[in-house]
Amino acid sequence: MHVHTVSSYPIGIDVLEKIITGETRLDLSAQSRQQISSCREYLDNRIRNSGDLIYGVNTGFGALYNVAVGNRELEQLQKNLVMSHACGMGPEVPKKIVRLMLFLKIRSLSYGFSGVQLKTVERLIDFFNNGVYPVVYEQGSLGASGDLAPLAHMALPLIGMGEVDLGGERISGEELNRRMGWDPINLQSKEGLALLNGTQFMCAYGLWCLIQARSLSRQADMICALSLDAYDGRLDPFTEEVHQIRPHVGQARTAGAIRKYLEGSELISRHKEHVQDPYSFRCTPQVHGATKDCMEYVTQVLTNEMNAATDNPTIFPKLNKIVSAGNFHGQPLALALDFLSIAIAELGSISERRINQLVLGKRGLPPFLVARPGLNSGFMIPQYTAASIVSQNKQLCTPSCVDSIDSSQAQEDHVSMGANSALKCYRVMDNVQRVLSIELFNAAQALEFRRPARTSPILENFVAAFRKYVPFIEDDTLMYPYMHKAESFLKNEWHID
Repeated sequence: MHVHTVSSYPIGIDVLEKIITGETRLDLSAQSRQQISSCREYLDNRIRNSGDLIYGVNTGFGALYNVAVGNRELEQLQKNLVMSHACGMGPEVPKKIVRLMLFLKIRSLSYGFSGVQLKTVERLIDFFNNGVYPVVYEQGSLGASGDLAPLAHMALPLIGMGEVDLGGERISGEELNRRMGWDPINLQSKEGLALLNGTQFMCAYGLWCLIQARSLSRQADMICALSLDAYDGRLDPFTEEVHQIRPHVGQARTAGAIRKYLEGSELISRHKEHVQDPYSFRCTPQVHGATKDCMEYVTQVLTNEMNAATDNPTIFPKLNKIVSAGNFHGQPLALALDFLSIAIAELGSISERRINQLVLGKRGLPPFLVARPGLNSGFMIPQYTAASIVSQNKQLCTPSCVDSIDSSQAQEDHVSMGANSALKCYRVMDNVQRVLSIELFNAAQALEFRRPARTSPILENFVAAFRKYVPFIEDDTLMYPYMHKAESFLKNEWHID
């Protein structure tokens, strides 16, 4: 069991991936404990000794920002906030995303700019360490005043309300406290706002998508190399010097990866009758490479976000300041996640075109990659499926960030819709995984028609591993089980360094 100490030290995507995919327990550093406690003490003193109105601390919320709330009602104000904002609808958020939301909220609160009680952060850590996953719903966030609705659902069990998943069992927040021997947290001034303001919903989805995107990018390069060889394609477009004179980093990396995958291939080195390949093969470095460059930008945005405090107002004890501002606004994430959706969808789009080239009956391959076409439809319909999925992605890639619907009596009059960007991006990732699995299904089938010639050792090993799950198709059979197995193979069985 690995223990990760939450501190002010920035972490990167690789560290995050180990935390959320491994057996990890969280602990708070001594510095974080001190920062959280000092900030809470400062806020309590400020409320006690000052008559100032402080947004969300002793006032209402949103359009009610000028309505004062008496000191005796501050705890009820925060409880009311959590209850009234838990308005989620739609499907439930997967546990893996809720786990990441918990981690990100703990991290954001640990900096000591939020004014929460130490025991509130410790209870969130208890949730993470004990596999307590609050039931959160996908729909409800505008991605502006933070992810209010989903984060309210995540916070409800802290006060003994809402529902959680505990070991696969759905129980109430009240029952959770009874089983664990916990008392509900009595939220103090500002705490409900600190829990609900922030970008942890869209950021959690975004980080998960980015981790998947890195895997999909590597898979797309390897599968393209296999398709290229099975198609009897040319290696010329991957020549290193070509990419030196148009120095996009991702483009050069893609060309280099495909050259590596094809080293030692008998097929790629033999004489070619054709002078040129279609764009879906010839322009792979430019298309896959542009996606890689987009991912670098998204990595920078999401790394900044997961190492940030994003609630409001922000408390600066050393400066004797409490500032109401807008760090909860999701525009940086909305733009980045719309961009990532588009970039990854293009991996699926060009993959489907390679699938189509493989079934056209060109370059010595039989129509629809089956020995007796006509009697057999062969690989005709997997291409239909890929085309359908790619078309759906085109609809999903309409940007959410260009939309805004004001709320709270026009006090919150520009919103990011970043939560919708994140949800769409999540679906695009799954769709592209399916398209790549169909390309692999086709490319492995096509390769058999080149025998006894062989591709590279790397790709032969790849195909041999795949063949343990999916056989060569001699005659028409049920295809969907093999398509599903191809998807599972890429998701769970084959890992590319």
